[in-house]
Amino acid sequence: MKQLRNTVIGAGLDVLYFSGAHHLLRPIFSGVGTIFMLHHVRPHRNVSFQPNHHLEVTPEFLRTVLAHVRSRGIDIVTANEMHRRLTQRDFSRRFACFTFDDGYRDNRDFALPAMREYDAPFTVYVANDFANGNGRLWWVALERIIASTEQIDSKIDDTTLRLETRTVEQKQRAFSRIHDLLRGLPDDRDIARELDGLCARYHIDQSVISPELCLSWEELKSFAADPLVTIGAHTVSHCNLAKRSEEQALQEITFSRTRIEAILQRPIVHLAYPYGDRTAAGPREFAMTKAAGFHTAVTTRPGMIFSENAEHPTALPRISLNGNYQTARVLPVLTSGAATAMWNGFRRVDVT
Repeated sequence: MKQLRNTVIGAGLDVLYFSGAHHLLRPIFSGVGTIFMLHHVRPHRNVSFQPNHHLEVTPEFLRTVLAHVRSRGIDIVTANEMHRRLTQRDFSRRFACFTFDDGYRDNRDFALPAMREYDAPFTVYVANDFANGNGRLWWVALERIIASTEQIDSKIDDTTLRLETRTVEQKQRAFSRIHDLLRGLPDDRDIARELDGLCARYHIDQSVISPELCLSWEELKSFAADPLVTIGAHTVSHCNLAKRSEEQALQEITFSRTRIEAILQRPIVHLAYPYGDRTAAGPREFAMTKAAGFHTAVTTRPGMIFSENAEHPTALPRISLNGNYQTARVLPVLTSGAATAMWNGFRRVDVT
């Protein structure tokens, strides 16, 4: 199903590009700015099974994006400057804001050099548990489980699974099936329980994943000292806030900020919702984050920034720089707003 969706999206981007429709739609749907969403930035990995490939782009593609944005005369701004423009309704020039979720070490090693070349500021949203070294990047653990075996025998919640994983195609289908089952569980703690069982059965040590991939607090101190870098909050445990009680969700939001502020000795006023789609962040979370004093909060809902978004600074949409579509021709389509306009049924703002 995910492969079909990726194919359809890719075809849609190509149709918009080759038809030239994005040129016609740009004046209407490009908005006043764009918030780009990234996760990993690292060199291409020559591995056949990469189900999380959509979460990574190469440094070369990031440079291509930066060059494209600069070529269009778009200002690349900090999260603070974006907030100022929204608050003061200063839309005289279009802006782009680059954001990176989770706090991966490759953001320092590969993204930062590219951003320096273009004097481009960016924001990295840090989940406390990932920086602590005890976070659960369960989607990575699941990838490693399936990569290591030729068959999955398990029971997730009430669903008994027996999946062949000999070929890349079988592995991809198994990953999608189990991933969707896990995301559908009532709570992230249920995901942790199921992954603990799978990791034990297939001898995967998930405790090494967070220290391997994510910046530690000590590394974050020096990283955050770079003038191009803004650090934001991404909750304590990278949980689905919408599946937590109001008290628990508020703790995840506020404890995340206070911990980062204590370590980095600077105000933390920007947040990214983990997962960030409408099943993970909605009106309750938008209001909660605003009441907690955050200036902005970003979702994973696709969309450009319009003047109307100034009324909803804790429910901002983003444009995903998706690892599945790393070609230069997607960029004029993405920055035109044509693709997200069609995806959103031509609604400019969606905060429900």
